Amino acid sequence: MSTYFDQKVANRYTDYPVREVTELLPFLMTAIHGISRTRAKELLSQRMVYVDKKITTQFNTPLRPGQLVQIGNRRHKHELASRWVRLVYEDPFILVVEKANGILTNTQPGNKAQTVKDILDEYVKRTNRSFAVHTVHCLDRQTSGLLLFAKRRDIQQTLTDNWQELITDRRYIAVCEGDMEQNSGTVSSWLTDDRMFIVHSSVTDNGGKRAITHYHTLKRGGGYSLVELKLDTGRKNQIRVHMQDLHHSIAGDYKYGAQTDPLHRICLHAFRLAFRHPVTGELLKFETPFPPAFTQLLQ
Repeated sequence: MSTYFDQKVANRYTDYPVREVTELLPFLMTAIHGISRTRAKELLSQRMVYVDKKITTQFNTPLRPGQLVQIGNRRHKHELASRWVRLVYEDPFILVVEKANGILTNTQPGNKAQTVKDILDEYVKRTNRSFAVHTVHCLDRQTSGLLLFAKRRDIQQTLTDNWQELITDRRYIAVCEGDMEQNSGTVSSWLTDDRMFIVHSSVTDNGGKRAITHYHTLKRGGGYSLVELKLDTGRKNQIRVHMQDLHHSIAGDYKYGAQTDPLHRICLHAFRLAFRHPVTGELLKFETPFPPAFTQLLQ
């Protein structure tokens, strides 16, 4: 088979039929002779890979016999190019993006700074598409990671009304101050917020909302702990408050007890998001690498 770089085809795409069960990245490296792992990932990030005619950027997308993978011969004319937002997945109903640290998800009263939603609104306007972008959930300004948006108001409503049933896995990685005493555990409390928008935690029912966070310590060192966190509930500032409850506040989170700010940000990243598609019912799973600086703090 000729290499990807030597193929000269008149059509817009080069077709690669799927003949066995596999995942997208290893499929590309097998199907396209001579391609490197780095180049294969570049094709994904540049939105040049299609699975059954849908742009697909997730490297571990499952493939089955009978599907068709296509490589575009040029980059998408109207791609999303932003230092703040990376488009991970798009279909007629939803968008999954990776948000950078330092930008709001949605507009807040009295704040005119550009938001993730603003960038996505501009993206769809530039592509002359009729749908609007609707926020489903948020990440704090100084938190990075995966976010889900809806393209229709009814899809947004379906996701928010059935959040607990549709979301199967939400995980974060955090750098917490000090050495975590336990390798794993669960924090459960009731959360309320005050007039200063600070969330307070109580181990007894205080009329607030129940919040449950599971944690697993991955590594300790340098005065910090690298911790994976899994949410059973998605309350405002839940992880940040629960890490304060454990007396291991997230580095950079002065609002909830941190004493250090080594990276000039809250060291929290939403790295995994899995959910049932609100229309098709398909289970979608997305992961993004967490910032390398997180692990460097522990060395």
